[in-house]
Amino acid sequence: MFDIVRNNQKLVQIVLALIILPFAFFGVDSYIRNSGSVGDVATVGKGKISLAEFQQALREQQDRLRPTLGGRDPAMLNSPELRNAVLDNLIQRQLLIQYAHEAHLAVSNEQLGRFIASVPALQVDGKFSPERYDAVVAAQGMSKPMFEARLRQDLAMQQATAAVADAALAGNAASDRWLAAQLEERDVSEAILRSDRYVGQVKVTPEAIKAYYDANQARFQVPEQLRAEYLVLSRDQLAEQVKVSDDEIKTWYQSHADRYRQPEERRASHILLTVPKDAPAEAVKAAETKAAELVAQLRKAPADFDKLARQHSQDPGSAARGGDLDWFGRGAMVKPFEEAVFGLKEGQISEPVRSDFGLHIIMLTGVRAERARPLEEVKGEIVAELKTQAAAKKYLEMAEAFANTVYEQSDSLEPAAEKFKLAIQKSDWIVKNGAAAGPFANPKLSGALFGDDALKNKRNTEAVEISPNTLVAARVLEYKPAAQQTLEMVTGTIEKFLANEEAAKLAAKEGEARLEQLKKGEKTDVSWGASRKMTRAQAASLPPEVVRAVFGADATKLPAYAGIAGPGGYGLVRISAVKPFIAGAAGAGDAEQAAAKALQTQYARVLADEEMIGWMATLRRKYPVEIHKAVLESKER
Repeated sequence: MFDIVRNNQKLVQIVLALIILPFAFFGVDSYIRNSGSVGDVATVGKGKISLAEFQQALREQQDRLRPTLGGRDPAMLNSPELRNAVLDNLIQRQLLIQYAHEAHLAVSNEQLGRFIASVPALQVDGKFSPERYDAVVAAQGMSKPMFEARLRQDLAMQQATAAVADAALAGNAASDRWLAAQLEERDVSEAILRSDRYVGQVKVTPEAIKAYYDANQARFQVPEQLRAEYLVLSRDQLAEQVKVSDDEIKTWYQSHADRYRQPEERRASHILLTVPKDAPAEAVKAAETKAAELVAQLRKAPADFDKLARQHSQDPGSAARGGDLDWFGRGAMVKPFEEAVFGLKEGQISEPVRSDFGLHIIMLTGVRAERARPLEEVKGEIVAELKTQAAAKKYLEMAEAFANTVYEQSDSLEPAAEKFKLAIQKSDWIVKNGAAAGPFANPKLSGALFGDDALKNKRNTEAVEISPNTLVAARVLEYKPAAQQTLEMVTGTIEKFLANEEAAKLAAKEGEARLEQLKKGEKTDVSWGASRKMTRAQAASLPPEVVRAVFGADATKLPAYAGIAGPGGYGLVRISAVKPFIAGAAGAGDAEQAAAKALQTQYARVLADEEMIGWMATLRRKYPVEIHKAVLESKER
């Protein structure tokens, strides 16, 4: 338990840091662009959402989703569904801002300071670094008051939403019923009538092939495609060109000495006897007695610490490792534990130490003294940071000039390539609205290439920001219009498709007949697979139709049967046993109870989400929302 809490503390800090990341590391660009708003896309109560704010939020969301797209249609990144979701998120943020303001939810200077100090991105060697903080804020072109005002706003919104989430608690009866449904266990066997067994019985006529071709012309169209040449201006590219001298490295190292100081670290093992804070006196006394006995044993035989920790420690995270907690510095452990550890000598065993988790018996197993990391050890880090800083400055200086050059000299990329010393690159064939590689995965850039300005007028595209600190301009080299495949070209494909479709129908017909026989108790030739146990909770990865068939079947009389039709054939399901789940039942194992607790948490989260949705609807009524579609749609492309 103690190890788990320590690890979760680190996780919490990382999660909290994410609140800052959207405006701490997307850079100064957003604030430069936001200054040019020409209209508002929505009004929320007394607040407004600017067009520039919406466009920036959309770009950021597209960048986050792009790596997950795989080979799917990149046009999804500019779909109406995604745009509406982004706008809705901005509206919800504005609703929360206004509620927090009216509810006088404020963040004190002390609270703000504590939060900033806890963010790993603003720390050096686990400690808050004022220099790092200054550098992060300065690098994005924001003043500290602007940065901290935004952060206060986000933390105030957190207060508002936390209160609603905490209020959403499930009653025991509802929770037990839900758990019973989720953890009911059924013994299931399957038999599959595969459609490919029936393909030989199918005859596809030329008339059927032509009829399908005529009715599905769009499926047999080869879309537009083109090849392009392009230029990339990026901060990372510029960083490779930056030269850093030894004097610059040395000066940086000396002026940031605190950043390269590694504080003292210690390694310890412990035996934890859990004692809740509100434990009765008898329980505390019993734990103290046992702890004293263990200490006495260890005084006589310190080498037995590993064995005794495995036998007696109630910390699931470290007991299996003989109580080992690995290396840690100050601030990583709760205060009583930390004070004890840093008061021990190597090899020494403590008296029992009381914390919120219980009683700890601690052995110090190692000490790493504070040291300054030598210049040679950190030289690579310094070079990378200096290059990034110099490249960021150079990029901001060049970006506007690059955009102007490709626009003003739109009949060629050569002038921009020469001016900015960039290599002209060439793409493979790019299919309209298809998956594309490299910069053309960006829907704005690929959309511009297929636009009239690039195709008909043979102009360069504008300089498109495909990701933070990366601009790309392109022009069309070669173009192939959309073309229709002839019937002769696709006859084989259609024939195979229709044959498989008819075979699936034959499999379903036979499967349904056998299902009826099984339900009547009649004998039928079915080869069942091995039985396996299944719960709704475990079946989450299965297709929904399978889950519905298994748990929708009437299991009052066993065996029970169900059927599932699909493109690959027909599946028969046999349910031979049902084991209901009863919350808190005697004999339930630790794993079973742990699963139940996890699902209860999930259920509470679902209820909290529903509560939040209802509350946001209330806020929408309190602060009327008006979407200015004319502004939004005028900038759709």
